[in-house]
Amino acid sequence: MNQELGIVVSRPLKSVVLMIEISNITKIFGSQTALDDVSFTIETGSIVGFLGPNGAGKSTLMKIITGLISPTNGKVLVNGIDVTGNAAEVHKIIGYLPENNPLYHDMYVKEYLQFTANIYNIGNAKKAVEEVIERTGLRAESHKKIGTLSKGYKQRVGIAQAIIHNPQVLILDEPTTGLDPNQIIEIRNLIVGLGRDKTIMLSTHIMQEVQAICNHIAVLDHGRLVANDETQRIQQKTTDGNQLVEVEFNCKIDEQLLRQIANIVSVEPQGENRYLVESAAESDARQDIFNFAVQNKIVVLSMQTRKRTIEEVFQELTNK
Repeated sequence: MNQELGIVVSRPLKSVVLMIEISNITKIFGSQTALDDVSFTIETGSIVGFLGPNGAGKSTLMKIITGLISPTNGKVLVNGIDVTGNAAEVHKIIGYLPENNPLYHDMYVKEYLQFTANIYNIGNAKKAVEEVIERTGLRAESHKKIGTLSKGYKQRVGIAQAIIHNPQVLILDEPTTGLDPNQIIEIRNLIVGLGRDKTIMLSTHIMQEVQAICNHIAVLDHGRLVANDETQRIQQKTTDGNQLVEVEFNCKIDEQLLRQIANIVSVEPQGENRYLVESAAESDARQDIFNFAVQNKIVVLSMQTRKRTIEEVFQELTNK
């Protein structure tokens, strides 16, 4: 457990089938350590948000899981299969969408997916192509050249090629990068639908995306795992398990006065007459804030506790 942050970094294994087990993974490129002794598990049926600043090692770990590169030390098991030396077997149960989504722009959508199905030696390739076109919403675009598609539909084609062999595990590296808000929602809904029967691991810098679709979060920083837990549990935790209270007064007040209230750790302005107050874990600041308002003849318009957002937790974890 990370004692400073109070967030679980590793947990005892539950009595469930583990889809992916990452054990003591280290990857060194020359003098740079991209991954430093990373260990965690991804359980069947999870949608895992894989977070970290640029250069934290997310893409490197995803490539190791898919067998595209080998670790310097450690091992990855996918359904009990060691990825190192068994890449062909692993590729049967993993679908992968890399960050740059390499596609053949001169090929037609259906032609490209037929080509991909043949690579996987799918028995009834024609049926598999039709099913994946339907599932990814590509029906109207299936007779177009990939190069003529919008970025959103190109991403759909990338996801389609990743799932055409019906893998149990789907790994998506920045699947919504460069999309407009409507396209992001469309791809997000597609991922949620796929998550009903697949284990999904996705990296992203869009925190709202993680909050909306992921039930588990793993955070890398400088190649080290700094958090690994269920999304709700991570949101409930702050640096010391402190309480957060949002309060709105009927007038602007001096923040220093709020900070003088017993057990108040910090005060952050949130807009006109609104403040985010953090108090020590052993206290409930709401009564003290109310008493402060009464004593100073200030009206409290609203006051409520709230969880930290994923973005706040991410900043807290990676700014340490």
